[in-house]
Amino acid sequence: MPITNTDAVLWYNVGIFGEAGYAVPNWSNDVGSLNPQILDWVQLVGRNLFHIMHHEDVDLRTPPSINTCKRIHKLYLRAANILAGRAVPPGENNMEIQHSRPAGEVFRVFPVPYFKVRNPFMRRWAELILVSLAEAMQHTENRKELEISTAFAGQVGQYLRRVYQNLAIELFGKTREEAAADGFKLTDAELAAYNPAAFFTQTEMVDTVPRLDRVFTEDQLELLAEGISVTELPAELGPWPTNLTNIYSTIRSDGTTTAAATTTTASTVTSAATLAAPIIPPAPQP
Repeated sequence: MPITNTDAVLWYNVGIFGEAGYAVPNWSNDVGSLNPQILDWVQLVGRNLFHIMHHEDVDLRTPPSINTCKRIHKLYLRAANILAGRAVPPGENNMEIQHSRPAGEVFRVFPVPYFKVRNPFMRRWAELILVSLAEAMQHTENRKELEISTAFAGQVGQYLRRVYQNLAIELFGKTREEAAADGFKLTDAELAAYNPAAFFTQTEMVDTVPRLDRVFTEDQLELLAEGISVTELPAELGPWPTNLTNIYSTIRSDGTTTAAATTTTASTVTSAATLAAPIIPPAPQP
């Protein structure tokens, strides 16, 4: 079931989950992979995001609890460790197959709350991680049978790095220079000293009670938590109904919109300090 009419995060418009604004990453027409490293990445990050986004924090406009901050912290370190450890530099030989090869698999996705999430931090983080998953699913290295390159690691890892930088700067008071340094990670002491009231306005620290009818049980979430093959998803999946393409097609005379090109900036790789976080390779040059 190819999705070729949009590059946006997809609305998982299925029953009660559609009404609650659930989403899945956009795989376009790339339903599977021959690359076990990319399959691992999509499943690991997708499962972790699923559990992060089913925490009570998503329904509150107040700053995320330390529980969520620690989960993001651990996800970043885990993801960075995988990319730094498995990515092969361009000057190093890749393993090559002689007699056998991976069978290939269809991607599995884990639908998560997104479009109606009230917490601005968690919605922003979910968006970046969903884009990272889509980049991985659509990447040309899905044809490679054993290895991932540092270019792939930089492309998909930059979104997790930006999530962690946002966490460190806006919730822990780090400077951009500190948070952007290679090998940066929050210490246990800094996590234990978490106090968002030191940075946020009184308005941001108070919220109204959210609606309580979208707190799903473990049994209701069972199928989603197992992951769903993209080939088993409904054929009518598309962007959120208030997406800009639909709006502009009705208010502009030419009736079309063109996606803007995105650019990324490579960061300089330096040696990691003792106890520093794993270093994700830089994103490809524009």
